[in-house]
Amino acid sequence: MAFFLKGLSDMNVKIHTDYIELQQLLKLTDWISTGGEAKIAVKKLNIYVNGIKEGRRGKKLFPGDKVVIQGKEYEVTK
Repeated sequence: MAFFLKGLSDMNVKIHTDYIELQQLLKLTDWISTGGEAKIAVKKLNIYVNGIKEGRRGKKLFPGDKVVIQGKEYEVTK
């Protein structure tokens, strides 16, 4: 199922669904390689969604949401 595309130059994560979960974004942006690593990653990495510290791997991300992981910014787009 290919619902997502990552634009490397502008750090946009393009989705073709209404939302994705944070763990999916972590996988698509190569912060983790498997979904099972998400539980550990959200505890160890500095992750902010729209400026608020986030620790839930199942957090729903919608178009327009900005996610910062260890200082790198990504924007969810449709």
